[in-house]
Amino acid sequence: MPDDEQPSDDQQPDDLPAGLSAPARRALAGAGVTRLEDVAAFTETELMKLHGMGPKALQTLRRALAAKGMVISKSANARRLDKESLSRTRR
Repeated sequence: MPDDEQPSDDQQPDDLPAGLSAPARRALAGAGVTRLEDVAAFTETELMKLHGMGPKALQTLRRALAAKGMVISKSANARRLDKESLSRTRR
């Protein structure tokens, strides 16, 4: 994509924090999570099920969410990772 071209709505840029480790990024991408607002839809328990996601990555995500006025879901109705998403992160 040329420098002056903006991404289309279906190609939104990744806004995950720069300090997030490569394994955590791959884990999130494998689960279809590419934006902070996607992260906020999950509980910490669900995020920690992802292979490559650890306490440091979770803290990095919490801080990035807080900077944008968001938090990780605490709701029982939060988005759940399906078995297919989990298996993609464990390759």
